[in-house]
Amino acid sequence: MLFLDKTPELSDVDMMIYKFITAHLDKVCLMRIRDLADATHVSTATILRFCRKFDCSGFSEFRVRLRMYTERAGATQVDLADETTYIDFLKRTSQSEFKGRIRQATKLLKDAELVLFVGVGSSGIVAEYGALYFSSLFTLALHIEDPLNHPFNHLSKGLSGKLCIIAISVSGETSEVIKYIQHINAHQCKILSITNSEKSTVARLSDVNIPYYIHRETYQGADITSQLPALYTVECIAREIRRKLDNEAK
Repeated sequence: MLFLDKTPELSDVDMMIYKFITAHLDKVCLMRIRDLADATHVSTATILRFCRKFDCSGFSEFRVRLRMYTERAGATQVDLADETTYIDFLKRTSQSEFKGRIRQATKLLKDAELVLFVGVGSSGIVAEYGALYFSSLFTLALHIEDPLNHPFNHLSKGLSGKLCIIAISVSGETSEVIKYIQHINAHQCKILSITNSEKSTVARLSDVNIPYYIHRETYQGADITSQLPALYTVECIAREIRRKLDNEAK
């Protein structure tokens, strides 16, 4: 939401302020706190509380971060992919932290009889690819194309114990994915997530999370963050599971 990677809890008054700001981004960047309070018919104290919900110490910091967000959103040129971002990520995959997370994911998935991939937007494309890749190397995997229209009210206890959800989300704050995980958690299914940050809501709702930490990019409001780390992680998990199963079969 705006320059945050998460969705803060907003009251009705906060939402009214938020809607005014999003409708007048350029204007708000030049306003004083009193100007914004008058325009939204609230007190300056209310504006300050609103700013703190966006992780800002005050209105001055909020206005600076809003201006930076507006400049990025209005960009008219897309830079070439920075290969150093990918090199840095690949270096981290050889470190114990990443390998440990892969081992945790492998342990979580090893006995699964059905794997469901869930994601929205570009993460949904990765989820679809992941389902195909897992089905080729490990076990039956399906892609949930519309998370909110796939309830599990009649899921048996026997199946829920053998079911694992793999949630893919760059921000980790995709509302459809969060609601899906919250619903499936009631059935005690295993949850693995692949996100850009382990502090996101999706990550914290998961049994195991694998964060990849790369710079997030937007273009005219659209998230164009690279999905290469997510693709690599999906393939890495599937290959590791296959390797372990083959070794056990010997």
